[in-house]
Amino acid sequence: MDTASGAGHVDLRPDDLPDGLVIADRLGLVVCFNAEAARLAGQPADRALGRPIDSVLPLEDPDGRPWWRLTDPYGGLATRSGQPERNLLLPGGREVLVAARYVRSRPGGPVRRLVVTLRGTDARKRTERSNAELIATVAHELRSPLTSVKGFTATMLDKWDRFTDEQKRLMLQTVDGDADRVTRLITELLDVSRIDSGRLEIRRQPVRLDDAVRRQVKVMVNGGCRADRFDLRFADSVARVWADPDKIDQVLVNLLENAVRHGEGTVTIEVDRVPPTRTRQEGMAVTVSDEGPGIPEEAMHRVFTRFWRGNDRGGTGLGLYIVKGIVEAHGGTVTVGRSSGGGARFRFILPAGTPAFLS
Repeated sequence: MDTASGAGHVDLRPDDLPDGLVIADRLGLVVCFNAEAARLAGQPADRALGRPIDSVLPLEDPDGRPWWRLTDPYGGLATRSGQPERNLLLPGGREVLVAARYVRSRPGGPVRRLVVTLRGTDARKRTERSNAELIATVAHELRSPLTSVKGFTATMLDKWDRFTDEQKRLMLQTVDGDADRVTRLITELLDVSRIDSGRLEIRRQPVRLDDAVRRQVKVMVNGGCRADRFDLRFADSVARVWADPDKIDQVLVNLLENAVRHGEGTVTIEVDRVPPTRTRQEGMAVTVSDEGPGIPEEAMHRVFTRFWRGNDRGGTGLGLYIVKGIVEAHGGTVTVGRSSGGGARFRFILPAGTPAFLS
């Protein structure tokens, strides 16, 4: 199979294609059966060539009906141009995604060539398992705060007059905290959905990362963390970045909470300039490191994937996945490594500077 383009001649062979390719002639006899098709169908190409396509690929729909008899590419409606991709079964119950194109000599004319593509369903099954795990994780994480909310509200409604004002205040504070937890979980789920679909909305404005760090550290201290747990180190000159302040706060919250909850000792937060290179403009970097046990080398490549929780099974395991999605949506990068103190070290870099009309 040769294709030509304005850039020159390209030699493309059927075996180079990532999907299975099967081509039958006007009589329905197989004339092309590439390597991926042979792998998916479980038979060598030399056994398939020259045989009827319906015997080479005895496909059935999920209800067990012969697919070729249902579609009838050579004897069916002359206006059909093909079949959309669908899930079909090969002998033994193996699932494949199949699409077909009917090549006619003229509109409404007989089928001159039948082109069929085959794809494995492994990737789709992985996605389905991931979505199932997401649903199970969400159900588990929602059950605890909602049970608490229901328990406290039912108790107060049933025995309101028996509680002192202090007891009522304590129960309402617990309900309020659990409601915040549910709200945050829902926000995480929405962010995961938007990241997966490429629809994460970024509302940019000038942001100083050092100010954002100070603000989030203050929130954590007000929430009960010791102030001496944090060591802030800022460059003398900090450039503004063109970013969504709420999303940057979300990144910082995830990284700081991760360091406090899973790390030990002092949490060091550095904000510094990153000089430009031939492939990258000047940037501003934020580094969050702790003195805990760190992340095993063999696990570092999984840190920013869905549901990664390390040795701690608490939480949804979505925080660092969201961090990566937000940073990359800003045109930045995020990495993980080991700090000088042996703990985890997270560093994200965002392009520095703001649009000319704001300069």
